[in-house]
Amino acid sequence: MGAGHAHRLYRHGHSVVHRLAPEVKLAAVLGFVVVVVSTPREAMWAFGAYAVLLAGVAYAARVPPGFLLKRMLIEVPFVAFAVLMPFVAQGERVDVLGVSLSVNGLWGAWNVLAKGTLGVAASVLLASTTDLRALLLGLQRLKLPPMLVQIASFMIRYGDVITDEMRRMRIARESRGFTARGVRHWGVLAKSAGALFIRSYERGERVHLAMISRGYAGSMPVIDEVTADRGQWAYALALPAAALVVCLLGWTL
Repeated sequence: MGAGHAHRLYRHGHSVVHRLAPEVKLAAVLGFVVVVVSTPREAMWAFGAYAVLLAGVAYAARVPPGFLLKRMLIEVPFVAFAVLMPFVAQGERVDVLGVSLSVNGLWGAWNVLAKGTLGVAASVLLASTTDLRALLLGLQRLKLPPMLVQIASFMIRYGDVITDEMRRMRIARESRGFTARGVRHWGVLAKSAGALFIRSYERGERVHLAMISRGYAGSMPVIDEVTADRGQWAYALALPAAALVVCLLGWTL
């Protein structure tokens, strides 16, 4: 899978969370998200408890709050959707500061915001403490279909390559005085997209031939053979276990 390919979401560190095997972190995040989604939306205090649990993980991983919050901006489109729900949803209405809002829409907005924010935060923490190569290795150890792991590996590896190719093509256009300012320039952009596709396809052919010449037979070699022990599983699963306790209390109280 190759080493040295670090994504900008990853924050290099030597914390106890960084040292956990990738498969235990993946299982812990998946379990945590499932528990959060299963929590009744009326148990508002439970979501606060989940936030405290994630804050504890971030502290143990030495991930600064600013780093975490900045990378959670990906959630903004979902926030915009949630804000509109009280205005467009049907059912019982309630006046808030002179504005008529739907009760069901308010509950729905809260449900989306609370659960979505916690899920995004957990995912960002996972990406911040685990590099991409390790994540792919963790998926492989969790018995994800090998073909899906290979597809994800190539997408990650060559996504940046294609992005760099797009950047070079843009610089080449601008160096020739081209600036896209309207519909009349769409033809040039369409031709650039076609050229990018052809270049990407040709590069993929060359990479495939190079891999076959080096003995590729459908699976990438695994460099890191270190697996998780019982202690690591117990440490990582403490997060979803604590969240499960909160969820059960949320249903019973």
